Amino acid sequence: MKITRRKFISSSALVSASLLLPRFLSVAGQRFAASSFNGRRLVIIQLSGGNDGLNTIVPFEDDNYYRLRPSLGLASEELIRIQDNIAWNASMQSLQELYDQGEVTIINNIGYPNPDLSHFRSMDIWQSASGSEKTINSGWIGRYLDSQCHNCKAHAALELDDTLSMALKGDEKNGLAVSDPTRFYKLTKKLFKEHSVATRFNSTNDALNYLYKVMAESAQSAEVIMEQSKSELLTGNYPQNGFGHDLKTVASLITSGLDSVFYYISLPGFDTHVNQKNNHNRILKSVADGIAAFSSDLKKVGEWNNTVIMVFSEFGRRVGQNASKGTDHGTANVLFLFGGSLQKKGVFNPVADLSKLDKGNLIYQIDFRSVYASLLADWLKADDEKILGMRFEKLGLV
Repeated sequence: MKITRRKFISSSALVSASLLLPRFLSVAGQRFAASSFNGRRLVIIQLSGGNDGLNTIVPFEDDNYYRLRPSLGLASEELIRIQDNIAWNASMQSLQELYDQGEVTIINNIGYPNPDLSHFRSMDIWQSASGSEKTINSGWIGRYLDSQCHNCKAHAALELDDTLSMALKGDEKNGLAVSDPTRFYKLTKKLFKEHSVATRFNSTNDALNYLYKVMAESAQSAEVIMEQSKSELLTGNYPQNGFGHDLKTVASLITSGLDSVFYYISLPGFDTHVNQKNNHNRILKSVADGIAAFSSDLKKVGEWNNTVIMVFSEFGRRVGQNASKGTDHGTANVLFLFGGSLQKKGVFNPVADLSKLDKGNLIYQIDFRSVYASLLADWLKADDEKILGMRFEKLGLV
């Protein structure tokens, strides 16, 4: 059967997704190599919408906090004190044990110069690791793949989603977006059957050859992921929602031995302009309970010390509440690291002085790219300056 490029592309949603896949894998039938995997991995949790850092890690002894948040400020019974002037939101109680064991790093006032308050632009800045004055079309994880992955597997960087974020897109190589391992495997298998992809690598059409090759490589990786997503070792109490499902999938892949370097998960719902308090507490509880369950499962198989979790959001919220009992887009925020091999345990730096604001917003103290540089160089043993395009101070985090 003759097949045109248009018909090939329109025949399956998977093919359009395949255009996001790597170009650097072995051809079908060969064994993948994993030169980039040194036994350490990074799990990234993106809190989409702009998490309210001040109601996550609370400066409860700063009178300005309650003055500027008369109804949003958390009362003492809604807090868990971790230092003399800092407390967790009590909704995150399930993380207290990790904190007590030295498996949490809290970095306050993280951001970048000249912050942008647009969701899309700020997320692009975080995912590309660019400055606000510059636009880059590749992501920092994608550039890691470009730099470090010469013979990597398709699943060296995995995103639990239907589409691939900029963070995982390199100039030459990309990560892989998979929302459901079993469904992804069935789609690749169906495509192979419909178009006999494996026998069409000798087409005279270079574009078709590339698409066939990508699908063959995708099928290989899809089978590996599907087989290793059925771990029977998981006993953690994950939240009964999409975020909990994604974290549980990542845990199953890790406990089954999948050698991915990066896992990327997004959780929406943090754009809390209206009636913030209860909604924010609920979603923070989901984050905390999920990470607690995840850490418990990884500890049982000896993989917690090989794993670092980074939790970030594209920006924080304004210090003062708005007229709708919510908060509007702000600037600096809090970032979390979790893991069994952290070098800077507990609270890394002081919370902001709320008497010193920039037009109602927090003033950033630490550039987020210093966290990236630390994780790339010290944890993954990669060339952080090449990947980030310039030198950033390393923080000795791991």
